[in-house]
Amino acid sequence: MLARKSIIPEEYVLARIAAENLRKPRIRDRPRKARFIAKNGACNLAHKNIREQGRFLQDIFTTLVDLKWRHTLVIFTMSFLCSWLLFAMMWWLVAFAHGDMDPSTENMTNSTKWTPCVTCVRSFTSAFLFSIEVQVTIGFGGRMMTEECPLAITVLILQNIVGLIINAVMLGCIFMKTAQAHRRAETLIFSRQAVIAVRNGKLCFMFRVGDLRKSMIISASVRIQVVRKTTTPEGEVIPIHQVDIPVDNPIESNNIFLVAPLIICHVIDKRSPLYDISAADLALQDLELIVILEGVVETTGITTQARTSYVAEEILWGHRFVPIVTEEEGVYAVDYSKFGNTVKVAAPRCSARELDEKPSILIQTLQKSELSHQNSLRKRNSMRRNNSIRRNNSMRRTNSSLIVPKVQFITPEGSQSASET
Repeated sequence: MLARKSIIPEEYVLARIAAENLRKPRIRDRPRKARFIAKNGACNLAHKNIREQGRFLQDIFTTLVDLKWRHTLVIFTMSFLCSWLLFAMMWWLVAFAHGDMDPSTENMTNSTKWTPCVTCVRSFTSAFLFSIEVQVTIGFGGRMMTEECPLAITVLILQNIVGLIINAVMLGCIFMKTAQAHRRAETLIFSRQAVIAVRNGKLCFMFRVGDLRKSMIISASVRIQVVRKTTTPEGEVIPIHQVDIPVDNPIESNNIFLVAPLIICHVIDKRSPLYDISAADLALQDLELIVILEGVVETTGITTQARTSYVAEEILWGHRFVPIVTEEEGVYAVDYSKFGNTVKVAAPRCSARELDEKPSILIQTLQKSELSHQNSLRKRNSMRRNNSIRRNNSMRRTNSSLIVPKVQFITPEGSQSASET
């Protein structure tokens, strides 16, 4: 067999294997659903075929702020450079029209019969330097304007006004890009996964939110929306149907005090879109739960918004978040390494509707969980007992092997004597 296999060239063997693999049916993964809100809060939406592009120029300031940093810096640099070049050309034309560029007038500068519009401007380079000095108010003292030309005074006023406008717009744009609200949202974190478990006898949808900074978010509020594809009785397909769901908050103002990580809870009741969904149906649901956290930044007073979303694959049924806040030496400590950790708990696999119709399901689930917990404790205790017995037996064998046997000595007379060592 080996000899026959070696006769066939290797390239033909590889071709035959590839052909056999192509004939075999391949199991394709289910296409990944596009989510409306990414985990980092960005909107996963592409705008196409926008015909009215001029609307962006009508709100030029917002357009500049929304641009990327490299584009903003290019516009910032080009706006000042173009204005300097434009007014440098105007100063050069004023000097040329007045005759300041004439070489014959170079030695007449100090005479009382002829006065230039701008001293020491005899080329475009000197006009460009004078334009920079006027707009940024440097004033080196080598070039200055005289009262000889009223047109030069008009150009000076115009350049100052244009320079102030450019400074206000560009510096304001840079400041707004630096202090944008979504920058503060980078330190507002959400758990990677959400859970569904029983709390106070009700099925609840829960997730954890926290703030990494010591400066707090004032008047923070949390909203939850369910986005799903629905069809109306008339046959109209709504691809993004948004439904607000209430958040269980004991505070009447619906604001949260985000001084430490909190678990936000939504009770799955008759008002909830999750009311008819069981654990088996959850993986088949085409829905997305969007979480929006809004508040005012304490240091800047700017309203910020942090967003995330959870799809069906990111919701764990029958899990609960582990506690991460502990008291250490009179200070509450938060362990962010366990921020998204969960543990399994007893939870019915049925929907909230079935649980409301048959409350005995919850009691049976808790009883089964208690029995399984007791059985696990018994197994653990029996394993510990067996291990201790084995350990004691091994120690006894070791001690018995260490016992020294008695040795008998035979004397020359034939008498025997026993001695122990």
